[in-house]
Amino acid sequence: MTKLEKLHQEIAGCRSCPRLVEWREEVARVKRRAYREWTYWGRPVPGFGDARARLVIVGLAPAAHGANRTGRMFTGDRSGDFLFAGLHRAGFANQGTSQHRDDGLALKDAFIVAAARCAPPDNKPLPEELARCAPFLDREMALLPARVLLALGAIGWNAALASLERTGMKFASPRPAFGHGAELALPDGRILLGCYHVSQQNTQTGRLTPAMFDAVMARVRALIGTDP
Repeated sequence: MTKLEKLHQEIAGCRSCPRLVEWREEVARVKRRAYREWTYWGRPVPGFGDARARLVIVGLAPAAHGANRTGRMFTGDRSGDFLFAGLHRAGFANQGTSQHRDDGLALKDAFIVAAARCAPPDNKPLPEELARCAPFLDREMALLPARVLLALGAIGWNAALASLERTGMKFASPRPAFGHGAELALPDGRILLGCYHVSQQNTQTGRLTPAMFDAVMARVRALIGTDP
């Protein structure tokens, strides 16, 4: 078993945040009517993707009836539909859909992590919950050979910056601000990019369109090149 696999076992067994444990397990027990035949995952969700990835995508948290149901990041919800379709167009995924853990999806040169690993009520983890989850993010990122970090939303951006600070990097105060298309050259040669989150709130209102996402992914591809 690799270090990453051992870490993912540890993540899936975490019960450090009582509010999140209660919520994720209640959702898994009550279920949504459309998924009443499912056995929900109902646990923290580890990262997912290519362990050799040069692109690491930093998200927010699992969706209650998405990854909290399926056990895989961005799998089984509209946000994932948008994200994986875009990753497929950019050549980072072998298919553009993500329905369940055994649907054949594989990421190529990309890996997805998150600031929080449990589905939070109202999609809003508390600061103390993000702090408890932070070591998982730090350890996961340390095991990935990323050249580009792509932060989805302000929480992903700030979580990435905080993780980098915990490794000893220093940034101006206030921290560099999140923005769609924001780009920050890091002291170690990596690049942090910002993209609006792929939530339905953004994609259904047109705040984030497929063309906008494709433009960000084109910048990612320009930065890392094509050779794995």
